[in-house]
Amino acid sequence: MLRSLVSKFRLQERDFILFLLVGVFLGIAQSIDGSTLNNFLKEKFDMMIIQRSAMEIPRELPGLLVFIIIGFLYALGDLRIAVIANISAAVGMLLLGIIPPVFSIALICIFIYSSGQHIYMPLSNTIAMSFASDRRLGRKLGQVSAANTASLVVSSGLLWLFFKFFKVSFTVTFTIGAAAFIAAAIMLSMMNPNRTAPLKTRFVFRKEYRLFYWLSVLYGARKQIFITFGPWVLVDIFKQKVTTMTILFFIISLFSIAFRPFTGYLIDRVGEKFVLASEALVLFIVCLGYTFATDIFPLSIAIVVISICYIVDQLFNSASMARATYLRKIALKDEDVSPTLSLGISIDHIMSMFLPVLGGLVWYGGGSNGYKYVFMGGAAVAVLNFISARFIKVPENEDENDKVPETAI
Repeated sequence: MLRSLVSKFRLQERDFILFLLVGVFLGIAQSIDGSTLNNFLKEKFDMMIIQRSAMEIPRELPGLLVFIIIGFLYALGDLRIAVIANISAAVGMLLLGIIPPVFSIALICIFIYSSGQHIYMPLSNTIAMSFASDRRLGRKLGQVSAANTASLVVSSGLLWLFFKFFKVSFTVTFTIGAAAFIAAAIMLSMMNPNRTAPLKTRFVFRKEYRLFYWLSVLYGARKQIFITFGPWVLVDIFKQKVTTMTILFFIISLFSIAFRPFTGYLIDRVGEKFVLASEALVLFIVCLGYTFATDIFPLSIAIVVISICYIVDQLFNSASMARATYLRKIALKDEDVSPTLSLGISIDHIMSMFLPVLGGLVWYGGGSNGYKYVFMGGAAVAVLNFISARFIKVPENEDENDKVPETAI
């Protein structure tokens, strides 16, 4: 009996270390994406805001389809699907570095790359939460995020050095990113495939999770405003180079080493309602910063203010962990978590696909001040997020055996 428990503990520790290594390798790939993709699109394809926003359709389409994709692959289990996802991301990123400057080919590569990223998103939270009890969900997610962030710090710092002093090509950096995705896939393949609860149903849709679905809609709007338009303001309006974007990404990663685990601690300590409401309040202020910085400050200071807004937004994106832990705590069955997180990804990508096009038209139609109207819309989304977060209620000390199964699709 004792030997069996020791063996099980060692297996769990081994799996957790492997999963931390997954976060390290993905940190390398994510630093390449976050530091270079916008400059790559601007410099290689000379994109206008309309083209850049239109590219979000193939980039975000996999997110809309992830619920269906994971549903059809459910028999493989979370970990095997995660391996496939990272291989797909590797192929797409590798192709990005070697394709000719043809917009249609770039769309295909972005779709392949993004498919892998989006399939892995809900699975990463499910796998991470399998290592913790309900009382320590935030802390465990924070630990995994910290490993990922430490890797982001080192890799983004190295990227800045490479771009600053060695003039490395986008081909080289994307090849390194692809290799990191492959390494993450290898680590995942070495973990116990029965680590997470087996998926017994392809699709889950329950009225009990309706607030989670609505929060996913709002997260899709909040996320896309800052993924597409946040960095594009710096690159397109204020003409910041790849070295500037890389150093900003380095700063974000450095602060996140402490900020992400702290967010996880707050989730466990004061709850999801406080964390998500606080995020909404901060994002409202950030949107005002983007909107009015050039009206209040000289150009040189306005660039600093907007850069700070960009950093703060990226830091507070870690609050998305609270949506995952909230779902885990209200889930009627453990096997509901993975497909419902997948559905949440699909729901938020309904906004992610169409909001960039709408925002791009608003930006283009508004002329030199068009981007300000986009961030005014972002402030409105932040207000809705704040109001919605106030409705979060998490059952306390609910026994697993008391969860009553409902009919799932």
